[in-house]
Amino acid sequence: MSDSVHSTPSMHRPPEPHRRDGAPWLVVGLGISGRAIARFLQHRGERFVVADTRTAPPGIEAFREAFPTVDIHLGDLEALDLQAFSEIVVSPGVDLQKSGLAAVRERVIGEIALFARHCKAPIVAITGSNAKSTVTTLVGDMARQAGKRVAVGGNLGDAALDLLIDHPDAELFVLELSSFQLETLEGLGAVCAAFLNLSADHLDRHGDMAGYRQAKSRIFDKARHVLVNAEDEATWPEDASIPCERFTTKAPADGMWGISPLESGEWLCHGERPLMPVSELRLAGRHNQANALAAMAIGHVIGLPLAVMRQVLGYFAGLPHRGEIVAERGGVRWINDSKGTNVGATLAAIAGLGETLAGKLIWLGGGIGKGADFTPLAAPLARYAREAIVFGQDAPQLVAALAPHVATHRVDTLAEAMQRAASIAEAGDCVLLSPACASLDQFPNYLARGEAFRAFLDQGPLEPGQEAAC
Repeated sequence: MSDSVHSTPSMHRPPEPHRRDGAPWLVVGLGISGRAIARFLQHRGERFVVADTRTAPPGIEAFREAFPTVDIHLGDLEALDLQAFSEIVVSPGVDLQKSGLAAVRERVIGEIALFARHCKAPIVAITGSNAKSTVTTLVGDMARQAGKRVAVGGNLGDAALDLLIDHPDAELFVLELSSFQLETLEGLGAVCAAFLNLSADHLDRHGDMAGYRQAKSRIFDKARHVLVNAEDEATWPEDASIPCERFTTKAPADGMWGISPLESGEWLCHGERPLMPVSELRLAGRHNQANALAAMAIGHVIGLPLAVMRQVLGYFAGLPHRGEIVAERGGVRWINDSKGTNVGATLAAIAGLGETLAGKLIWLGGGIGKGADFTPLAAPLARYAREAIVFGQDAPQLVAALAPHVATHRVDTLAEAMQRAASIAEAGDCVLLSPACASLDQFPNYLARGEAFRAFLDQGPLEPGQEAAC
């Protein structure tokens, strides 16, 4: 296995540009990333001003208390002299076009660019429309079990700049990166950069799929090694000279990572080399088998022992709200995939679970579809589902897309959907909450929606006619 994790990656990182002496920084955005940027600059003794286009951003009073000497500008950025600042650091949620920062793009950097400038340890960077949190967590756990001092975060958990402060002795950083974080990034220089998949999401920000892919592909810039999805050409780098690992859910070609049918059952394999029986995985579904392969491929690149990677895959049961098995009652599994907020994520969950079921899938979906086309859901649901139960604001659009192809039942709320599922489920079935929609019509966020799913199950046995209380 490679020993590249022990190499010095900083030689590929962009140098700090010449900055105007005495001029302060400008931090734009007061979300989690903005607060991390402010903390990092304060830690380094830098002068900075903070701005937010909102007139009353959440947490403003707590920020004032934490940074009492920092000037804060709220509202339109046009009121600021942007030429007065040495550099402008933006939070991922800030749209350069809508904020008016596009005119000074040459002096704008993002939080991850700032992280890359100061990080001295190797970086594993992971992106994709779906599954990046699971793969990031798996790689982090594998590295930790292998005895590495590892820091895990980015778009998942702790902000990247907080990791630099809180883990100064880290010998490996494993980062989940979103398209918003990547669009202002150049020259990350990751020891391994993974692009797992691409499906429609955030098109209101990136314009179209080409713009979305372009933002994601920045993860490859100056990467030492890349990992891509052999079944999704949109994940492949334009530079074919970068050493590349590929994973697939099919039998792998030589050098690829995939799933092969052997006499003893299906195995995760690297080329012809069997690595681990699929039956030993705690994670459910074909899509999670792909996630396991991706994590093993990254681990291979950075030199992690196979025995350690198998150990982690043998106990890792998934992240909350991401394909999480919440209960099994009467032979029926109830799976919380509330994080499935777009069609691509839901397609992966349906296809991944459908292939492995003894019975049928009962799918719960709905909420705010963000203008998505739901028709791709029809074919896999027609193949695997006993019924599609839809709820929420965009339930009519889901009915229109699905009803000609699969039995579809409309209700108003998630609670009613779960009660309906309980009344029709049979042994061997799986009830899957993977809504393909945002949650904000009925819940504060996908977390609250997933917790409502769990709370309903915590009431006790589910019987037809039981009063729904979530």
